[in-house]
Amino acid sequence: MDRVSTPCVNFCWIEASHGLCEGCGRTRDEISRWYLLSEDERLAIMASLRERLVAAVGEPRYPEKRPSP
Repeated sequence: MDRVSTPCVNFCWIEASHGLCEGCGRTRDEISRWYLLSEDERLAIMASLRERLVAAVGEPRYPEKRPSP
């Protein structure tokens, strides 16, 4: 079985004011369909997470998870 890239940092808190998980920066919809996405789709979303989280909440509280080599 292939490993699935994920930005999850095991801190899940969807803030209603901006709709993003404050741990990883994904939306509820992205989280719920994560395993249905292709690896390229997941990596494209992961590339934008830090920027969108900073725009919504400032500096993230938790360090971002790097894709596995």
